[in-house]
Amino acid sequence: MFCYRFVTTDGMFFVIAEPWLKGEMAAVLQGGFLLANKLSETGSLDAMKKEEWGTVGRPIIDSMKELCGQGRGEHKEEAYWGKRVLCIIWSKLLEKERGRDVETSWKENALFSVLSQLPDINRTVLYEVVKSMDFCKMYVELLLCLSPVDLCVEVEHLVQYASTDATPEDVRLLLEVWRGLWRGSWGGTETFSSVFADQFSDAPSRASKRAKLDPGTMTSSSNSVMFHFFRAVREIKDVIHSSDACCFALSNCLDSIYSSYLLDQPVKLSAHEALDRLAVEVAHAKEHNTKERFDLVKAICEAQKDLTAVEMPSKVKPAGLTFTKAAQTVLCLLQLWEDKGLLKASENFDHSRNAVTLSNSIHRVLQSLQKYSGPETEERESANELKNALMKISEFLTVNKPAKKSFDTASIAVAIIDHRLEGFQLFAPLFVAELSWALDSSVWISCLERNKTVFKQREHLMKLVSVLIAKCQTDEDIQNCRRLKDLVVELFCELPMSDKNDTLIDVIHLSTKGMHGHLPQALTEGFSEELNLAFNCIIQGGAQSDCDLAVSAIARVAFQNPEATLRQCCHLAVVNVGAHVHLAKVLKRLPGLGAQPSSEEEGRKAGQSLLCRCMQEIVAHRLSSSQEQEHFLLFLVALMEPSSGDSGRSFVPPHDTFQTFILPHLSCPSAHPYRLELCLRLLQSALLLKPLDDSTHWVKGCLPFPLLYCLCQLLSESCRCWDVASEAVHVSMEAKEVLTSVIGTLSEVMGKEVAVAPSGWSRALFWLYNKVEALDWTVRFHLKTLWGDHFKNEVPSSLLDVCDLPEEEWSGMKLSQYGQGTGLLAWLECCTLSEPVQKMMLDHLSLDVDSPDSVGMFSKGLLVALSQTLAWCTVGEWARVVQAVKHLLSSGRLHVPYSLEYVDFLPLLDLRAFACELRLSVLLLRVFQLLCGSSCADWLPPPGWAHAGRLYASSIRGALDSLEAKAQAGTWPSGEPRPAGGAGSQEVLFVLTQLFCHVMHVHVMMPGQAEPLFLCALEILTLYETLQAAHPKASSSSESENTRHFLKTITDNLDNDHMKSVLQQKIAQL
Repeated sequence: MFCYRFVTTDGMFFVIAEPWLKGEMAAVLQGGFLLANKLSETGSLDAMKKEEWGTVGRPIIDSMKELCGQGRGEHKEEAYWGKRVLCIIWSKLLEKERGRDVETSWKENALFSVLSQLPDINRTVLYEVVKSMDFCKMYVELLLCLSPVDLCVEVEHLVQYASTDATPEDVRLLLEVWRGLWRGSWGGTETFSSVFADQFSDAPSRASKRAKLDPGTMTSSSNSVMFHFFRAVREIKDVIHSSDACCFALSNCLDSIYSSYLLDQPVKLSAHEALDRLAVEVAHAKEHNTKERFDLVKAICEAQKDLTAVEMPSKVKPAGLTFTKAAQTVLCLLQLWEDKGLLKASENFDHSRNAVTLSNSIHRVLQSLQKYSGPETEERESANELKNALMKISEFLTVNKPAKKSFDTASIAVAIIDHRLEGFQLFAPLFVAELSWALDSSVWISCLERNKTVFKQREHLMKLVSVLIAKCQTDEDIQNCRRLKDLVVELFCELPMSDKNDTLIDVIHLSTKGMHGHLPQALTEGFSEELNLAFNCIIQGGAQSDCDLAVSAIARVAFQNPEATLRQCCHLAVVNVGAHVHLAKVLKRLPGLGAQPSSEEEGRKAGQSLLCRCMQEIVAHRLSSSQEQEHFLLFLVALMEPSSGDSGRSFVPPHDTFQTFILPHLSCPSAHPYRLELCLRLLQSALLLKPLDDSTHWVKGCLPFPLLYCLCQLLSESCRCWDVASEAVHVSMEAKEVLTSVIGTLSEVMGKEVAVAPSGWSRALFWLYNKVEALDWTVRFHLKTLWGDHFKNEVPSSLLDVCDLPEEEWSGMKLSQYGQGTGLLAWLECCTLSEPVQKMMLDHLSLDVDSPDSVGMFSKGLLVALSQTLAWCTVGEWARVVQAVKHLLSSGRLHVPYSLEYVDFLPLLDLRAFACELRLSVLLLRVFQLLCGSSCADWLPPPGWAHAGRLYASSIRGALDSLEAKAQAGTWPSGEPRPAGGAGSQEVLFVLTQLFCHVMHVHVMMPGQAEPLFLCALEILTLYETLQAAHPKASSSSESENTRHFLKTITDNLDNDHMKSVLQQKIAQL
């Protein structure tokens, strides 16, 4: 007496045994049947007749009512126990009919213990119980658990019983079962239903499998169920005397014909159509409701079953019953009942629910018959006859359908969604978009709040946003609008990340300010605090903050107002140290924020993403310091880097960066000269980005050769950087250095493209070569990686007088500004271009080193060339010049005499190891003596002198690094061991004093406050102090005192009292 229920929990199956009927319940059922058995005239229930049931059946009915009412009084509980009792009664009947062996049953039959307590019964008992207890629905559910063969047998038994001495109740039972089977589906779902199906098999273990047979495997016997029903209705037609029963029978016949013969494929209804049909059916059910309380959910479920049945074609075609036979049966019934006057209109007839059902059935069949086509056959003739008969009868069915009200429709949708009834997902969009106006706002929002999981989709969310905006534009209650807004934000936060990004795109298309662009101020209050809180958690948490939480927080505020969120994000990335790293990570997880607004605002450039607009504002108004510019650069570069995900896309593609932040400044650099360096650094960073795959470089889509020409123009204009009166574009030395790097990188990128397909780029290549001919001659050297072997190196002809270059690679050209005697100037300018060109210049320099006169003339000429070149060199170019000078000094081709003009006595030291540093320092001193002379006093403006000072300071720092390295070396350059007693450190200290004097000399000569030289002098003194502390015996006390006095005397020449004071304090500490 146990049922085995299978429960699924987290993917695991458990078997739970529970009794079918508890002891006292089984006793109640047994008592009812035993008493009925005694009351039977035949002395046994297995021979009971229909007419005896009124007397014999009372104890059975009483016991069953007692059992079914022992739950909590709920309808579902009553149905649960009623279905179990029906299973037991039916199984007892089958036990007798199948003649089961007791020795086998007690082992295999789960119901054996309870069945053995009941007397034998016949089918009359079963069917009378179904009728008396109104168990028709349960009876149908159990029928649908059977295999097709067993189902057909059971239907045949029912038809035989109902057709014999038929009563109105028998007719009602037959028609209800027919309707239920037509609406139902194969296969039971409850465990005890499967146990019940086992009673129909000699092998119960296989019954559950057979109970869920695929419709495609059904035998011809299962297809004869419909045949039995049509046969039954023909047999009982004469005992049907009510219009209601006639309508019921006809609607069953027509619906069966429709789904079996006239419907080829499922009918797909829109949400509107489905809801309208449900509204009609539910309205009818409510009108004919006889109970005190109308169960809306139950009515909807029943209506959905009817609609599903008429929308789906029958899974099988009934064997033994052709369309012609079925149509002839309907024609026969129509003729008979029409003659009896059962189909005439009347007040009761018009309001009968079955009349309404019949009207709908006729309407469907007529629509299908209108489309019915085929050859002139008996079937076609039957179809025409049926169509004509139905059209005739439909004229009498003037049914007054209950009016459909929008309130009813909305209430139905609420009930379907609340109880997750069939197709609730289909009604969710309709509920969101249109029914918001049919219901009271509070009721509608409450339904949304109860069923958030149903509406947790991007499409529903955006419709809710539209509804919120629309409601806020009317005189709606602001509290309900606030509830709806909070709900919308909460739904967005629960979306998966991909849907969040798609939603952010939709919101940006709606407005750059998102929802807040359309909501009243009362709904946006407090957003600033929420925005600040979201970003403060990220900034304060830094690297320790949870990235997922940060992404969720930013997505939440961005959904409400993307423009304000991105502005705050850009601002914090610029002004907070290190914030750009974390914020870039967050934004790259939200690519939806990189969308382009659909409607362009006045003054905005089309095609720009919202982020680029916000960053443009930062560039225009908030980059007030070099540190902020650096943060901005790092932030934008981080956003340009390809993501490591599947897409490999950049949050801000380099192409967009070029169009927004680079091209405008290159097109009109004079408008924002202070932004030129920043845009060039951005361009350099963008060019260096490598895509994750082998895709085409982004710069190919930005007209690379015109871009190169524009950059070359700027480089050519850089030679006028100190011409204050010039109206040309001002290119700073810092910008020039970045510019040369950008041109080199872009040339390398495009050089690879040219090498792959030279014929495709030849025209553009020659165009660029001819265009740069009008620019400074050095520009072409920066495009060497682009030219390849296509062109020779063209230099001023005067260069060929001092440098023996191969004619197959080099050619001279006459330039007006390079006349006689400018060869060394051109040679030195070539040394600044690149290390390969510098090496070429050094290797091919025409100089007779054995001739003192030639070396002397060369040295004087180089001194003049250095004075002409110094102020126009970038830091990198000047470093190459110094490197070339060192090479000339070490190779003996450059003569720089060194005089001890800053000492009182001849030092007995070996200074050969430091000859290069000393002579280089003297050479630079001579250069500045020339530049600071009266003939060149007005040659440079103050910024030019400041730049020259920085270059000179960088050279001295290089010399200091060399001295420090030599002081730490283990041997002298000659290879001899360093002498004991710290003699080596004494030489280094002497050289440092010489360098200090040179720096002070230049400092005094140079106009303006040369702060780089002051800092350089401090570094010399610091190194001196460090070495002296490491080698205290390197100088005696008197020597140290003399040195301090000497250095202090040198600093007395400074005009700046502050610098003088600081240096003298430092000297006093030596």
